[in-house]
Amino acid sequence: MDTLPRSALASNIEVTAATVQRGDVIQLGGRPYRVQDLFQLHQGAKQLLFESGELLSPSPTPQDRVRRRMGDAGPVDGR
Repeated sequence: MDTLPRSALASNIEVTAATVQRGDVIQLGGRPYRVQDLFQLHQGAKQLLFESGELLSPSPTPQDRVRRRMGDAGPVDGR
């Protein structure tokens, strides 16, 4: 998976299923995974599609630390 370009400003932040965005990089098992798309599930949960093609369905409440490019204003609605 591609990492953030050196020129991109990024910050580590805490997110939940409600606040995760496309482009966020999540560390799982020590490996970075970039979120390509999000799908809304029942009771506030989301399913994350990573650029690698893998899927993850985190519960709505736990917080994870992600790396997000600064200046990303929010979820991208267009596909």
